[in-house]
Amino acid sequence: MDIAITTGFSHKTPIDFIVGAAQRIEAAGFAAVWVPEHVLFFPDYASSYPYSDDGKVPGNPDGVLDPFTALTFIAAHTTTLRLGTGICLVPQRQPVYTAKMVADLDYLSQGRVDFGIGIGWLAEEFDALGLDFSARAARCNEYMAAMKELWGPDPVNFSGETVTITNAQFNPKPVQSPHPPIFVGGESTPALRRVATFADGWYGYGVAPEDVADMLARLDEHLDAAGRSRSEIKIYLCPNRLRVDPDVTAAYAEAGVDQLILGLSGRDLDHLDQRIDKLRTATGMN
Repeated sequence: MDIAITTGFSHKTPIDFIVGAAQRIEAAGFAAVWVPEHVLFFPDYASSYPYSDDGKVPGNPDGVLDPFTALTFIAAHTTTLRLGTGICLVPQRQPVYTAKMVADLDYLSQGRVDFGIGIGWLAEEFDALGLDFSARAARCNEYMAAMKELWGPDPVNFSGETVTITNAQFNPKPVQSPHPPIFVGGESTPALRRVATFADGWYGYGVAPEDVADMLARLDEHLDAAGRSRSEIKIYLCPNRLRVDPDVTAAYAEAGVDQLILGLSGRDLDHLDQRIDKLRTATGMN
């Protein structure tokens, strides 16, 4: 089982910290770095964040760097670290431009992109963007279908309810073939159905080791309905607030998790070194 990192960078993050963090994560042997997306935050919101008891995002963030901008910068300062969007809010983005950013990042990083996607939860963000929050799932599905066409051979043709592309040329194509791996985030039935329908993996969040088997059984039902098997799907999981130690790590591996994604932050690079060492010890990497 691979061990990866999830972390966010913002307008409050010194540039040298971003470079140092990325290089330390790579040098420590972590498989990937995953970064989040939100173009807007709000000091007050009615939407409920699904991964906290109070429905609020921990830490009350007021901004994060765009994931593709951050990962392109990280790509320029690393050589082997995989670069994950965790999670790209696909239905908030114009799909041709999103496909372009994924392909360009894969090209510039020489094939290191993992494309984590989701439909979002913050209705206020969709409202500010002039987008229908209630239609986000259907829009996500269509956008992903259009992106796959864009990443394929030219000329590109696609016709859907909200996207039409006629006899177009789209380049560069992704380095990874047929495209960077797509990981669908979420634990709901529709999310698992999206994994089974068009994805290469599942990005689970906050699922304890003892609950993984039930989630995978649910996923298997959707895979079977889609004519696919588990062998086609990677299982990536972030424990969120669950404390990880060697026994917990081993339990995730035994449950069938392919990559365990752990949160990492630090006041400065020295503190980050300490946190990295603790994570390596907790996961048996040391």
